[in-house]
Amino acid sequence: MSDLQIQAVLAEMRALQARTSGAAGEGSPPGSLNAAAPGDFAQLLKSSVDKIASMQNQASALAESYEAGDKHVDLTQVMLEVQKAGLAFRAMTEVRNKLIDAYTQVMNMSV
Repeated sequence: MSDLQIQAVLAEMRALQARTSGAAGEGSPPGSLNAAAPGDFAQLLKSSVDKIASMQNQASALAESYEAGDKHVDLTQVMLEVQKAGLAFRAMTEVRNKLIDAYTQVMNMSV
């Protein structure tokens, strides 16, 4: 995954965070931290994982419908949904790897 793709995923996560924080984030400067920030991040992470899981479930259900012979399910639709779910999962894995790397670097800092 390229740096540009990672930046796009991070930008999307920031947009989701801004939506979930609502009015609380509008009055504070961009670099400020408030007491609710850890909960917001955890909620953002959980909602992202849930969204990716639902994408995978939807793609799996479409694939099963197509395999069962449902005339209303198109092969291109199935392939697109499977690719979207796979891409979202890979992006989430990359973000997780970056978070773990950042955590490791912080923990290895000498004080």
